[in-house]
Amino acid sequence: MEKEVFKKELAMCRELYLKNGGYCNWGKCGTCGVVPLLYKLGEGKIYEDKDEIKKIKKDTLE
Repeated sequence: MEKEVFKKELAMCRELYLKNGGYCNWGKCGTCGVVPLLYKLGEGKIYEDKDEIKKIKKDTLE
């Protein structure tokens, strides 16, 4: 995934998270797998540990 697309997708998640109180069209951000998937596709990093996933979601969405 191109770096620009990666940044735009994360920005869209952040915007919807803030605008809709933690929800988007996919569901609740707390249980969503989009952010870890974007990191896998955009940076090649795989997050499987629950604590790591919570941290990247917090850092990305807030």
